[in-house]
Amino acid sequence: MPAQGDASAAAAAAAPAAPAQPQDAPPRPLRASSSAASLFDEGTEEPTGTVLTSSINLANTILGSGMLSMSNAMASLGLVFGSLVIVLSACTSGLGLYLLSRCARRTSGRDASFFAVSKLTYPRAAVFFDAAIAVKCFGVSISYLIIFGDLMPEISDALGIEAALLQSRTFWISFAIVALAPLAFQRRLDALKYTSFTALLAVVYLFVVVAVFYFNPLREPLPKGDIVLFRWSREFFTHLPVFVFAFTCHQNIFSVYNELRDNSSKQVNGTIAVSIGSACGVYQWIAILGYLTFGSKVAPNLLVMYNNSLVITLCRLSIAVLVLFSYPLQCHPARNCLDKVISAVWSSWKREPVFEAIAGDHDDDVPPSDAATSAPVVHVMSLAKHVSITSALMVLSYVVAISVTSLDLVLSFVGSTGSTCISFILPGVFYYRMHRNSPWTRMKIIAVALATYGVLVLVFCLGANISRVADGDY
Repeated sequence: MPAQGDASAAAAAAAPAAPAQPQDAPPRPLRASSSAASLFDEGTEEPTGTVLTSSINLANTILGSGMLSMSNAMASLGLVFGSLVIVLSACTSGLGLYLLSRCARRTSGRDASFFAVSKLTYPRAAVFFDAAIAVKCFGVSISYLIIFGDLMPEISDALGIEAALLQSRTFWISFAIVALAPLAFQRRLDALKYTSFTALLAVVYLFVVVAVFYFNPLREPLPKGDIVLFRWSREFFTHLPVFVFAFTCHQNIFSVYNELRDNSSKQVNGTIAVSIGSACGVYQWIAILGYLTFGSKVAPNLLVMYNNSLVITLCRLSIAVLVLFSYPLQCHPARNCLDKVISAVWSSWKREPVFEAIAGDHDDDVPPSDAATSAPVVHVMSLAKHVSITSALMVLSYVVAISVTSLDLVLSFVGSTGSTCISFILPGVFYYRMHRNSPWTRMKIIAVALATYGVLVLVFCLGANISRVADGDY
């Protein structure tokens, strides 16, 4: 790709020559320096991710509080139809991740991002793409703080704790921000693998609780509505986002690609398959058993259907921990996207040369290598920029979270637009653009079909939400 090669060559010529190292010398880790210049210099780190740790992070990004609304969404479609929509959503989401990983192989080294891919396809829109993704991730992170702030007073009350401080959502949101600071400031996604694993234990607990209350014949009589296999109504378009957006983790796929020690196609595809497959299994289990237990009477929040016992209180506590540890997984891509936006705006202000899209009749016909990236180095932003952007995100999310009691309406619109673009539209159009001069292969046709599907989901689901607002259903 001439544009990319020229840019790389110019950067190499401008960079000072690095001192020679022995061939068998260990790689240098990123080191903090007391010099002022180092605060603003870009650095590098060695990749440490594995398929297991990367799958855990992606699965934790996918599995959130949306698990509790799966049974209600299935009740609106029926048992069989709802199960099919879950599988369809998993397949389309996995396809979007695969297309983004193929596009990542056209970028230089281990510096893949939505911005880097946009520079090769739609360079003039790169800033807008990253800004939209940052806003989407920022909004989701706020919702996690709100959910945590709403859950903890209820949990304290159920445990018999009457302290006024522990009944305040402002206190718990403040506690969350302080507790999350060490995690939110982590540079690498792979550094969050232990908290992601801990959060997934909450998923296991919910998994078991739902099964126990369904299979235990000694349980108390529970309200049960009708069970249908297939149901079609206008509500399909208002519940479809619950299924579609439940698998959104695409904002972190480039970090996974950059940080995998072996980021060959086999390893990346394995990570996608494990994370999407496990999430699909969890969603099916909870949705089906929750629906079979309560039928059409199941509430949007599955946990409110059960008796307020210690088991359910601990389940609510585990969900609170889950959303708490999911916050850094949204902060990480938001920070990376804002970094690209700030850098692009700064370059524009300094009137530096802009990047050009892929051109020519042969460059985009060359398939990317399936082998691991030859340069095993992950680029990281300067310390000053890292600290300032992260601090701004945390402060703003805290202010909004304590000021707003409900983001249901806002997130429904953000989800109908932002998540659809990240999961379906951008992967499809990026892949098509990079192969626009090549023959119409099966994968190219699939990419166009996925982007078209994303546009249809956006139009119909957004229209359904607007209609609900007009009818006063919110």
